[in-house]
Amino acid sequence: MVGKISFIERNLKYIFPLPAVIFVVLLLIFPVTYTLFISFTDWALTSGRPMRFVKFGSYLEIIKNTRFHAAVFRTFVFTFGVIVAEAVFGTIIALILNREFPGKGPLKLMLLLPLVVTSVAIGIVFNLFYDPTIGFLNYILNSLGLPQSGWVTDGKTVLASLMLVDVWQWTPMISIIVMAGLAGLSPEPFESARVDGAGSIQIFFRITLPMIIPTILTAIVLRAVDALKTYDIIYAMTRGGPGYSSETLNILAYKLSFEYFNLGQSSAALVFLFLIVLIFSLAVMQVRKKFEL
Repeated sequence: MVGKISFIERNLKYIFPLPAVIFVVLLLIFPVTYTLFISFTDWALTSGRPMRFVKFGSYLEIIKNTRFHAAVFRTFVFTFGVIVAEAVFGTIIALILNREFPGKGPLKLMLLLPLVVTSVAIGIVFNLFYDPTIGFLNYILNSLGLPQSGWVTDGKTVLASLMLVDVWQWTPMISIIVMAGLAGLSPEPFESARVDGAGSIQIFFRITLPMIIPTILTAIVLRAVDALKTYDIIYAMTRGGPGYSSETLNILAYKLSFEYFNLGQSSAALVFLFLIVLIFSLAVMQVRKKFEL
């Protein structure tokens, strides 16, 4: 006689995914929803008054803020700069590592090292390199007879210096993704091209590059989402300074929350950042579809 089926056995298909559902709700859906709710209020901890629903009042205030305009501009400059550099260098490195040569294994291992180091630790180390008095980079410039740079202490060079750190850390990620794409390419088109007398440059631009563009665009989306939200390296190295020279949208939102305690405007800034990330991701994915074979 078959025993009675228990409640757990009858609902296994719901119970097994339940921890993942709870995790997503608590760590993703709830924070996003709560941030969106706060963005429609004027909640400021220093005002001494209770939170009020002001509709789009916080959005209008943040839009009027010139620091917000500058932060959005720096966010785009930073993201565009690092993405272009990482896509180019990452693809070149992937093409080099896709060939067989002595020492390839240790070189690939070294390529992974920047990815396993925390961003804060990288920021601290690069601050030592960038130090205007005892920094290694200024020592090299001085040895070559070149003028020294303020690096992260100069408003004119700070953003480029931060971009250099990001490129050093995340170019290997692009390389790994592109290498995976190269490994999945069929050898038949390349063999046919060689039989027809095509050279290496022709094969790259007419076969290899068109076939790996979807992979490169996927890598760009993944990196761009992170680059638009970059916080740890910038805060660890400059905290948005000197002045506001490296204050991106994420850093501005942090300062509005935890330095000025204006949670309404901070949430509005984060909603703008979310929309920027969403629109950019959708746009790149639409471009990617056009290159799919």
